[in-house]
Amino acid sequence: MKKQTISFTEAVTILVVMLAILGAGVIGFGLSPQTPVLLVIGLLVLWAKIRHKTWDSIHEGIGEGVKNGIVPMFIFILIGALIGTWIAAGVIPSMMVAGFHLISAQWFVPSVFLVCALIGTSIGSAFTIVSTIGIALFGIGTTMGVNPALVAGAIISGAIFGDKSSPLSDSTNLAAAIAGSDLFAHIKNLLWTTIPAFLISLVLYWLLGLSQTGSKITNIQPTLNTLNTHFAVSWWAVLPIALLFVCAIMRVPAIATLLLNIGVTIVMIFVQVPHMTVPKIAGFIENGFVSKTGNANVDALLTRGGIMSMMGTIALIFLTLSLGGLLMKFDIIQTAIDPLAKRLKSSGSVVTATVLAGIGVNIFVGEQYLSVILPGKAFKETYRKRGLDNLALSRVLEDGGTVINYLIPWGVAGAFAANTLGVSTLAFLPFCFFSLLSPILSILSGFTGIGLKKLAANK
Repeated sequence: MKKQTISFTEAVTILVVMLAILGAGVIGFGLSPQTPVLLVIGLLVLWAKIRHKTWDSIHEGIGEGVKNGIVPMFIFILIGALIGTWIAAGVIPSMMVAGFHLISAQWFVPSVFLVCALIGTSIGSAFTIVSTIGIALFGIGTTMGVNPALVAGAIISGAIFGDKSSPLSDSTNLAAAIAGSDLFAHIKNLLWTTIPAFLISLVLYWLLGLSQTGSKITNIQPTLNTLNTHFAVSWWAVLPIALLFVCAIMRVPAIATLLLNIGVTIVMIFVQVPHMTVPKIAGFIENGFVSKTGNANVDALLTRGGIMSMMGTIALIFLTLSLGGLLMKFDIIQTAIDPLAKRLKSSGSVVTATVLAGIGVNIFVGEQYLSVILPGKAFKETYRKRGLDNLALSRVLEDGGTVINYLIPWGVAGAFAANTLGVSTLAFLPFCFFSLLSPILSILSGFTGIGLKKLAANK
């Protein structure tokens, strides 16, 4: 039987209907993303059967999609265990105590952005920053009375900057590899959009921070007393943090880094916390830490972590990747992108289309890496024909792909950040200035030519 192909109109119609359902469910009805995504999967499977697709091909699509997320999902499980043990060992409480003493209330919000950006550049993992230092800074901010969504936005923006600017970052290496550009030349070329986005974000966080702090500064001393009384606050807390840096410098894979850190933290718990038992340690790993200090603010902040806390996020990621696998299997995404890539004439239109394609893949597939891979493959030849260097493509892939996933409620990164910090994606989205500015500045670069790397004359 002749293989059926999907038309451009049909592909776009499917994507528009998907977007309408997801938007109506998450934004209109305020639902968690799992149900709208599951509904879309069901309708897509129904369409596939109407088009006489086999059950084997449907199963293959789901399997191929989920395969891309096996390692990230395992990492999220380890991060859940790490958060629970870090709180029990006093690591996160110690960071909060140090932060209260070191960070000025007036400069708190821009300081959060700077700290996450600097440490993120050293480590190269936004997930690690959000789930460790980010939790401590979030606790400090909410105690000071700062809008939780603003604090979350500053944490995530700083973490994304660090991830985007670090040679240790998986996404940065991927963008350079897909475009065929040198890694360090790629990072240098990123500065044309990254530095302006960073500086504008810093100013915005400073302006917003001025109006946020000061109303609940009296909450700090009771919180400090509670932390010092009920947790093992000490300089030993530096050890697991330093271990993250050492592993990053030595290029130790994320899974090994997290397992090693959990092991070291467990030893710290046994040494520092009286009457500790193996079942209690297992409880921190499986179900997280439950704070019972009597201080409602502290208990709300430090009752978190554990493998089970990540299960909702992992379920969403599983569903989203299954949806993405079906869209890829039936050529829906490629069919929608390819005709557009072939008709672009100006540099500005090429860059804009690439940015929009990256955003679109993030919305429809919810996977950070595919938002780089698919547009990268679709537009690479178009960039060459327009006389644009591979560095131009790799930068745009980062500006429109990797930084956007944190803004998608059903995206892998967006769901993770929301679950970890306890702030919904739609709440912190308006304050993720770095993610919002990067694609805008990239499009401006495309139309003005500023910082847009051209092919050498002899190429």
